[in-house]
Amino acid sequence: MPNENKQINHVAMVGDRTIPPKDARFIEIYIMGQRYKVPETLTILKAMEYVGYQFKRSCGCRGGICGACGTFYRILGDHSIYTGLACQTVVEPGMILAQSPFFPPNRADHIGILDSKMPPDEHIATLYPEIFRCVGCGTCTRTCPMGIDVMNYIALFKRGDVLGGAKESFDCIMCGLCVVRCPANITQMKVGLAGRRIAAAQLIPRSEVTKKRAEQVRAGRYETMLAELGQMDREKLKEIYTSREREPNLSGPGEWMPKDQSHL
Repeated sequence: MPNENKQINHVAMVGDRTIPPKDARFIEIYIMGQRYKVPETLTILKAMEYVGYQFKRSCGCRGGICGACGTFYRILGDHSIYTGLACQTVVEPGMILAQSPFFPPNRADHIGILDSKMPPDEHIATLYPEIFRCVGCGTCTRTCPMGIDVMNYIALFKRGDVLGGAKESFDCIMCGLCVVRCPANITQMKVGLAGRRIAAAQLIPRSEVTKKRAEQVRAGRYETMLAELGQMDREKLKEIYTSREREPNLSGPGEWMPKDQSHL
């Protein structure tokens, strides 16, 4: 457990970099009710790790799921509640932090319904009728750490514009902060996920490149190359990955060479 009022008299190491620099200025923050001094340039995530807390589960940049480091905080003298992701929010003097607990949001079973003949807008209304409880307060939009206009994409789904709602919600990382602040108990992030899946299944044209690639996979074209990959060392795999093209050609198999993607 971290020590309260920890004295900062050393330079922490992260990889091959020193954090903080020797001339860093320190500020006071509060984590889980205890007071600490941390470098002012750190994010909430690094500040909490700096004083001794560990993020071992869920957190995306620590091997889990991106969006799992949702944090609630206040500033001394300010009664407002603020939200943010610990990985991208920089600490402020007088910040009072508390990690957001897990809230199990309602997730409708939208896998089977995608194969039905129901129109896309009716899909959303059937799966998540709670969207019609939205009062347009804007709390979800103000809460979103990604700057997504959450209230707007819910409004688009309410109007039956599934493709518009899918595009508006595309950058969602499923942190759930909008859900825990919504007074109407709408699970916005799950609504957006369902909308994107419905749009992908019914409204967005299929990629011919993807179709041809799927046919090649089913025909067993890549079995030998997958076996080769399994025998390669990490550095060779990195070389192949960093030299790849985003839209490779579809000619016959070739050699494992940088900038030559015919083997894909």
